[in-house]
Amino acid sequence: MVRLRRVGNLLNLSTPLGVLLATAGRARIRGGPHGLLLAEGCRLPFPDAGAMTIGDVVLTTGRFGDLVGRFPRVLDHEARHADQWLRWGGLPFLPAYLFCAGWSLLRTGDRAVGNRFERAAGLADGGYPDPPPRR
Repeated sequence: MVRLRRVGNLLNLSTPLGVLLATAGRARIRGGPHGLLLAEGCRLPFPDAGAMTIGDVVLTTGRFGDLVGRFPRVLDHEARHADQWLRWGGLPFLPAYLFCAGWSLLRTGDRAVGNRFERAAGLADGGYPDPPPRR
């Protein structure tokens, strides 16, 4: 599955977009588990999450050692997002994700808790709380 995802996310242009963003943010890119490319020290503005996945590229402003120290399964969570990029055909995933994040924010007061993509990637693995939705 990893090889299929890597080829698919390359062809659907999501991984090249991730590499472009990592390069623009002057991140250091290296290989990681699950066939992911880890981009550390990215200087682009991020949402207040520890990491963000674009295709097979996981970007963070800090270091993955620190992030994994706090959330040991975070790279499992990010690999599931890389799978989502493939299933959604690449770039169409971005507006779908943003819509779900906005809907979650309106519904729960948190952009991840009610976001179907974050839930499918495993909230706890990503370091997100799982409170009940706000009414």
